[in-house]
Amino acid sequence: MSLTLSDPIMETGEEARAEHWHSLLYFNCYRLIVALVLLGSIIWLADNIPFGSYNRGVFVRVNLIYIAFTVVAFAPILWRHPPFRFQLSTYVGLDVVAITLMLYASGGITSGLGLLLLPSLAAAGLMAMGRLTLLYAALASIGILGEQLFDVMYLGGDSALFVQAGFVSAGYFATAWLGHSLAQRTVAIEAIVAQREVDLASMAQINKLIIQDMQDGVLVVDERGVIRQINTRAEQVLGPLSRDREIRLAAYSPRLAEHLQAWRRDSATPSEPIQTPDGGRSIAARFRTVGSGRNAGVVLILEDLSRVQRQAQQMKLASLGRLTANIAHEIRNPLSAINHAAELLMEDTSHSAGEMRLLQIIHDNTQRLDRMVQDVLRLNRRDRALRETFSVVDYLRVFVGQFAEIEKVADGVIRIDAEVEPDVTFDRSHLNQIMWNLCRNALRYCRKEAGSITLSVRRKAPTGSLELSVEDDGPGVADVLKGNLFEPFFTTASSGTGLGLYIAREICEANGATLEYVDGMNGGAQFSVRFKGAQQ
Repeated sequence: MSLTLSDPIMETGEEARAEHWHSLLYFNCYRLIVALVLLGSIIWLADNIPFGSYNRGVFVRVNLIYIAFTVVAFAPILWRHPPFRFQLSTYVGLDVVAITLMLYASGGITSGLGLLLLPSLAAAGLMAMGRLTLLYAALASIGILGEQLFDVMYLGGDSALFVQAGFVSAGYFATAWLGHSLAQRTVAIEAIVAQREVDLASMAQINKLIIQDMQDGVLVVDERGVIRQINTRAEQVLGPLSRDREIRLAAYSPRLAEHLQAWRRDSATPSEPIQTPDGGRSIAARFRTVGSGRNAGVVLILEDLSRVQRQAQQMKLASLGRLTANIAHEIRNPLSAINHAAELLMEDTSHSAGEMRLLQIIHDNTQRLDRMVQDVLRLNRRDRALRETFSVVDYLRVFVGQFAEIEKVADGVIRIDAEVEPDVTFDRSHLNQIMWNLCRNALRYCRKEAGSITLSVRRKAPTGSLELSVEDDGPGVADVLKGNLFEPFFTTASSGTGLGLYIAREICEANGATLEYVDGMNGGAQFSVRFKGAQQ
């Protein structure tokens, strides 16, 4: 007999759950099987068993009526009406009456039929889980003791059998109470298990959120090499993953799969950085097994080395910035005094040509140092962006006119190529500082012919982001220098400070934009500002 345990059926009339009705259905199947076994035993083994030994006719009639009631009971159980507790009490009461009558027809307590009530009481105790459990045991005890009393008073039975009937009755109470206790313990365990399931589900959800929010890419691969889980960062690094079917790591990232196989062969071998599919970044892969053995599932942690390098650089630059800012403040006043003194000496016409050349050197270098101090001090003001929305093409037309006039640039050297005319949200003074820096660099290295510098405005597919580029027709940037372009104090010009491009990129980031270098289409250098939130 199989019983499904669930919440207790309270005496307040709470409606039973589906599990209780399933248990009652199994219980009724057990009752039908017992009745059929008793009927078969008296038909085929009547001479070898005591069943019906006192009155076979009563035994058979009671058994047939019991079978009929048990078969009919399937209908209300399946309909789930009347209520569960009423049906359970009715079936237990019917068992007590039927088995007591069959006990009488079989010669009393010595027939052993009284033991058939033990499973019924145990099942009732598991299902009812209330005070009715003891009521069922009391009814069974009254039936057994009443039959024994009737046997002694009217049929001349042995009064010594009251002891055996008493033991059976005690067994009824013990069985009912044991079933009740086990049921309550089981319900408590189920409540704990249910709570643990809720906790585990919550932890799984929390882990999933943490993994999705990690700065590093995370992949979970099973022992067959199939990707079971991947976070957003990993998809950004390696590309989107289709989730409508199982995909193996070897098909998704062959290079990463090769590193995994090498690690499984020898974990001591250091893993070389892996280039992303677009070739723009390098990633380092770390492997952690899930379970025992290297052929089990593996967690792959992908670390963006460029991000780590940027973080390390930011930490160094933060310290360097504080130091240089303090130094800049300290040398600004003496530097101004030196420059002013040099200018006063240069006004004296009595100096020789050699002396004037030396004074000019002093003046030029103090001017260079002053520009460097100004650049350093601007680093502390890069986050003070006062953004406004304006037309980038209209801005470029005004900027080109001012730049050409101040830098003495011939007409036509700088041209504007605008595929679209969108509005951008940016600090106008910041954009002015960026464009002056980029255009001065372009002017220094270009051929200074018509169209040597091109300011282009276009949208990049497939993201649709707006890009403002400054491209020249010069020799471009050597490959060995490309990685150092945006480092502070790096310059190839003898008079440069090495802070222009670094400050330009910092200002772009302060305005939610990016500054990148790419090789120009004509072999020259191209610097591109990519805006966010640009409007058409």
